[in-house]
Amino acid sequence: MQRFFSIGIVVFILFLVDLYVFQAIKTATQSLSSSTQRILYILHWAVFAITAGTFALASFTRGTPPDAFKTYLASTLFIIFASKLVVVLFLFVDDTLRLGKVVLNHTTSADTVFDPSRSKFLSQMGLMVAAVPFSAFIYGMVKGAYDYRVKRVTLRLPNLPAAFDGFKMLQISDLHTGSFTSTEPLKEAVRLINKQEADLVFVTGDVVNNVATELTPHVDTLKEIKAKQGVFSVLGNHDYGDYVSWESREAKTRNLQTLIDTQRRMGWDVLLNENRRIEKDGAHIAVLGVENWGNRAGFPKYGDLSKAYSGSEASPFKVLLSHDPSHWDGEVNQKYSDIDLTLSGHTHGMQFGVNIPGLKWSPVQYVYKQWAGLYKRGRQHIYVNTGLGFIGYPGRVGFLPEITVFELKKA
Repeated sequence: MQRFFSIGIVVFILFLVDLYVFQAIKTATQSLSSSTQRILYILHWAVFAITAGTFALASFTRGTPPDAFKTYLASTLFIIFASKLVVVLFLFVDDTLRLGKVVLNHTTSADTVFDPSRSKFLSQMGLMVAAVPFSAFIYGMVKGAYDYRVKRVTLRLPNLPAAFDGFKMLQISDLHTGSFTSTEPLKEAVRLINKQEADLVFVTGDVVNNVATELTPHVDTLKEIKAKQGVFSVLGNHDYGDYVSWESREAKTRNLQTLIDTQRRMGWDVLLNENRRIEKDGAHIAVLGVENWGNRAGFPKYGDLSKAYSGSEASPFKVLLSHDPSHWDGEVNQKYSDIDLTLSGHTHGMQFGVNIPGLKWSPVQYVYKQWAGLYKRGRQHIYVNTGLGFIGYPGRVGFLPEITVFELKKA
């Protein structure tokens, strides 16, 4: 009964939004023929019916694996609804002005009359502006999800041993293999990764969405990732299966171990609060890897940095792989000032935003202080990779799937 009530409340809210937007459609199309208006009205309410039906069905089938059709249908309907909220803003402005005109008509002289009818201009403007995010999000699904970009970052580091000058490290993050319906996109990503001829490759968490078996169809593709001195990975919050209702604690533990074992069979060195010594021409650096450690409510602290750090004290240069960038302010730069570089992911750049020269913006920046790109404090750096895959919304706008190549330089 509680579920029916919750569904009813949401459907009622959807109806109110659509009823409000319908006012803009009627106003903006009043100069069109009656038959054209009728078609537009039918389409508007048909979309509402499909949205309400899809939401209700999803509520009763929650927890079942989504297929491509359901994912893209739900995302398209959400995009349409989000675009309608833009129209609502314009209608709200219009209604505020109309209310002011009504008040003026009652308080001014009779020979001054203000027309309180709805503004055709504001209705049309609202619909036009709403078309911008709608078009962007649709384009993000069609093109953005697999528009892989190689980003090159040069880091000048005082503690880097001279032997590692010109050393090349490559980072990918947040593959979310459960969101891929085909192996072809990841084959292209692997081709681009191998083309960089990196000395080290790092995978900074969220290899899957929820369960280890999501990785299985992509094992043969991802095991082809090559690096001169190894591929290293750490776990992200999604890798633990925390968002699944397991039949037992043992089943959840088995799932995590399966994911770890699968990565190791692929040739990846999974760092579970550990470190590795990387040698070159008689010098060495350390690669540390921690399990997921989030400094925000709702994200667990599985990581043990003290354990990962132990044994690396003598290394002049240290790279930390930590999925969640909030770990940097939460612990890394508070207790471990000799960790030179932290590599994280997790934020995805929210898969939406503005990312052009001179302007970088996404709603996720109001949640995470370090959320995309390179940040520096003193001698310490953190780089937040915005991810190779996607989850939820099957697309990307502004923050495209990223392969980051770091070239280390002795400062």
